Amino acid sequence: MHRLRRACLPLLAATLLLSGLAGNASAEDRTDPAGTRTADARLSGGAAAFAALADTDPAAALEEYWTPERMARALPADNLVPDAADAADATPAARAPEDSGGEPGSTEPAAPLRPEGGDVSAALTETPVVGRVFYTNPNNGGDYWCSAGALNSDSKQMLITAGHCVNVGGSNGNAGAWMTNWTYVPRYREGARPFGTFAAKQFRSFNGWINNSNFEWDVAMVTTWPLNGSKLVNVTGGHGLSWNYSRSQAVTIWGYPGNHASGQVQWWCQGTTVDSGGRLRLDCNFGGGSSGGPWLRVYNDSTGLGQVNGVTSTVDSAGANRSPYFGDSVKEMFDAQGSYT
Repeated sequence: MHRLRRACLPLLAATLLLSGLAGNASAEDRTDPAGTRTADARLSGGAAAFAALADTDPAAALEEYWTPERMARALPADNLVPDAADAADATPAARAPEDSGGEPGSTEPAAPLRPEGGDVSAALTETPVVGRVFYTNPNNGGDYWCSAGALNSDSKQMLITAGHCVNVGGSNGNAGAWMTNWTYVPRYREGARPFGTFAAKQFRSFNGWINNSNFEWDVAMVTTWPLNGSKLVNVTGGHGLSWNYSRSQAVTIWGYPGNHASGQVQWWCQGTTVDSGGRLRLDCNFGGGSSGGPWLRVYNDSTGLGQVNGVTSTVDSAGANRSPYFGDSVKEMFDAQGSYT
């Protein structure tokens, strides 16, 4: 059984220009997660491609773009409900290519250096280590929101979210476009933004999502600009990362589902995941806008910290949410992006 309850969070503004690099990984040689190798059939989605953003901090431009009125009009990420894709992932042929049986591993979360903007405790009402993402879809010019979580790394500047929150996704090997005007607001709550707004500096997602919109690879990591000289994880804390664990895990899921309080406050859901054709499943009924929210192992209610073992990717008509399975390639993405500043 799972439990679902409302929580709360903050808001803010920003603008970006992007350019992408793509590549693929082979099953035998996986030392270059940025992707410069030829793909084989089993791991065609496993390499990460990245987009380097503006060379100067776009915070002022984003502040001007993301007015409170524009943020209020943003729509929940609109491709969170692919019933057909979720039905297909129940077939053995669609099992995730990450099912390698590698050794489980985890990185450690980090507490904030100092509380900025209020109490950083969670107590299963809200957590500063999760926030709301705002961006513009370049294909239609619409403004949307997703969810994300701060991720501890050497840079202290990283987030984890869904791939479709940074790239629209491609088809037949043709790369999708990167999102623009991308900004992250820790603990967004009904327009409040107690920790400020962090602009994106670099995106990284899997080719399996970027080129083929494959939900098994719907993961992204984002490096943010410091805000007023302070790095994100030092301000809010950051989760650890887990990979190669059993698909049956007790997790706490956080996010901003548009079907709960119109996505204006954090919600959480707890339960034990099950295998769903290689992906993870938990029936939280988190709708659009919850995309990218972290699925946390060993969640600590007193600190609001855990180890990210998945991100919200889809929901079906029955309310079942699914996440990609976190295997070796997610760890490789973390290693490739985690020290970038």
